[in-house]
Amino acid sequence: MSELANERYGVGARALSAKDVLATFMQTHGIAHVDVSAHRVVHGGEILDTSRLLDRKVEAEIDRLGQLAPLHNPVSLHWIRAIREVWGGDVRQVAVFDTAFFADLPPVAKIYPIPHALSQKYRVRRYGFHGLAHQAMWQKWQSLRPEIAGGGKVVSMQLGSGCSIAAIDNGLPRDTSMGFSPLEGLMMATRSGDVDPGLITFLQRQEGLTPAQLDRMLNEQSGLLGISGASADMRALLESEDELAQLAVEIYCYRARKYLGAYLAVLGGANAVIFGGGVGENLPAIRERILSGMEWCGIGIDHEQNKRADGPLCVSTAAADIEVWVIPVDEAELLAREAVAVLQTAENGIFGGLDDGHSNAG
Repeated sequence: MSELANERYGVGARALSAKDVLATFMQTHGIAHVDVSAHRVVHGGEILDTSRLLDRKVEAEIDRLGQLAPLHNPVSLHWIRAIREVWGGDVRQVAVFDTAFFADLPPVAKIYPIPHALSQKYRVRRYGFHGLAHQAMWQKWQSLRPEIAGGGKVVSMQLGSGCSIAAIDNGLPRDTSMGFSPLEGLMMATRSGDVDPGLITFLQRQEGLTPAQLDRMLNEQSGLLGISGASADMRALLESEDELAQLAVEIYCYRARKYLGAYLAVLGGANAVIFGGGVGENLPAIRERILSGMEWCGIGIDHEQNKRADGPLCVSTAAADIEVWVIPVDEAELLAREAVAVLQTAENGIFGGLDDGHSNAG
């Protein structure tokens, strides 16, 4: 619910009356009554590693994790509390965590090479994000290719304003590009992705930047916007003849291709590469540029199929060893399924929150 409200009405909706926003939502969708509300919550940390029925302890943990996801968790909490206030406490609320899909990453993929005592003290690890999107892409692909035993090996690419890539082996993530925060990994619309940590301390000294200013620079002023100096909109950059705009697109695609090659090595090959997200689903030129030069590993793209990709569609050539798919990401369907699973577990006598110390089966 929190994600839908923010996408439909904008983050500025927090400044509006929650009652008005929720009333508009119900009127728009023709809803007379709500029994359950499911929320995509970006950061669940190590404790909230499965979907949960919201209770006071779950809510407190989401609040605490706001320090790790300051742009996201507080927004989710706003809508959780608004729904309780406006629709009443009888509406059951379920939190589905974007980090949960990556909760069991192998140690080699999740541990940072910093002093281990600091990692333990501050719960520092690579959490991974966009878990719902990657899980949804893999599940949809599996349903389209049921003859591949176990679900196969897949590299999924979620390319939108935020971007990430995941290596998935038989439904289990083996690695992902986002780490401790959603800032790590691929170049994004306004986020830098990977940079040398030494660059951060250098700029801090040279420019006298505060931690808050550094956060803003790396999260809001970098990526496509930072390099082009003009726009974070990939469509606008593709149409531009400006050299920096073209360079921004080239770096974006180069970095995605580099991660793709690395994850093919992690998996020892793959059955499929999947593109999802606003950029991944809707811009054929970006898919082609990312896959350019990947013929060596058995990837070949059918240019005509790629141009008309609409809905789940295989856009690789018939001779390709690795399939290439465009799969629209349906997080709402996954949220609904997770909410049903949590409520069924609760009805079977296992509480889905944290108040009694039990986890759910979501």
